[in-house]
Amino acid sequence: MAYDYDKREQTITETGIDAGLKAYMNKVYSFMAVGLGLTGAVAHLVSSLAFDFQTNTLTSFGATLYASPLAFIIMLAPLGFMIALSVGINKMKESTVQILFWTFAAVMGLSLSSIFIQYTGESIARVFFITSGAFGALSLYGYTTKKDLSGWGSFLFMGLIGILIASIVNIFLGSTALQFAISVIGVLVFAGLTAYDTQQIKNMYFQSGGSDGRLAIMGSLRLYLDFINLFIMLIQLFGQRR
Repeated sequence: MAYDYDKREQTITETGIDAGLKAYMNKVYSFMAVGLGLTGAVAHLVSSLAFDFQTNTLTSFGATLYASPLAFIIMLAPLGFMIALSVGINKMKESTVQILFWTFAAVMGLSLSSIFIQYTGESIARVFFITSGAFGALSLYGYTTKKDLSGWGSFLFMGLIGILIASIVNIFLGSTALQFAISVIGVLVFAGLTAYDTQQIKNMYFQSGGSDGRLAIMGSLRLYLDFINLFIMLIQLFGQRR
């Protein structure tokens, strides 16, 4: 009886890759989910301390947080953590990268705490579930599609830069029309980035052999940022202000 050993070996190899990739992506999504949970918990806690919802006024802590130079430090702090992670990851231990990721998620919660003051809890919950559904579908597409999405990278990066520049300009203009356009374009850009980043994270596994746990954490950071920014754009479009 003839037996195809080459085919059997290929099947075993593919099974091993599939199992390893599944474990790798589970780690990526687990870190992202816990990071989002930490961000939400910190944001909710800080908002409850910073704002009196019965009188609709800032507490002394809230005035210090939102109406002082400290507000700019809090706003820019997440960017500092991102730069530190991106530049120094190759020199860091995996445990150090983890600590920075959790710290970043907590600081991001501090930065986003004003959302709980600006929008009703019901609309925040509604937009969060919309974001979760859209993110899940887009990430699944990026993971399963056979189409090479690498060509999207430069286009999405240009869109991201455009959103950043327009947002800075609108700080001085205060245009509601421009803000609406930024939010709409932002939804499209971060929707595309969700699928694109998922495929890139999957490719990183094959390139590295899945042995570097730091790459999984950095992949979690990329998807975490996609989710957060998609949520922010959607809450600006569909959120109900207090």
